Amino acid sequence: MAKFECTLQGDYDQALRYFHDGILKGSMSASFEDESYFQSFGVRCTVRVYERYSVAGSNRVSLTLTLVGDEEKLFLSGITAGGSQAVLFKINTWGEEAFLDCLRDLARQW
Repeated sequence: MAKFECTLQGDYDQALRYFHDGILKGSMSASFEDESYFQSFGVRCTVRVYERYSVAGSNRVSLTLTLVGDEEKLFLSGITAGGSQAVLFKINTWGEEAFLDCLRDLARQW
């Protein structure tokens, strides 16, 4: 498992669209699996799950993206899982890191 978190500034809907499109365009095999959305007292939260095939690990890895917005203040969290072929210990997590690198790059460019 790998994790990336940061704070950003900007429009919530625009940011959600930007990260969604960027993740899907970042890999031929990337897919959007499902989402959950909640809003209360002006604070918005979206949780989305993406998957993609990892050539390095010969398996699929998932990325859970959470975006929280309070007016122009945004909090972004990305957590990857999967990508390991071991039974007792996590080895070969390159696929997770590569998927998370896509989100890191998008956040830097935001």
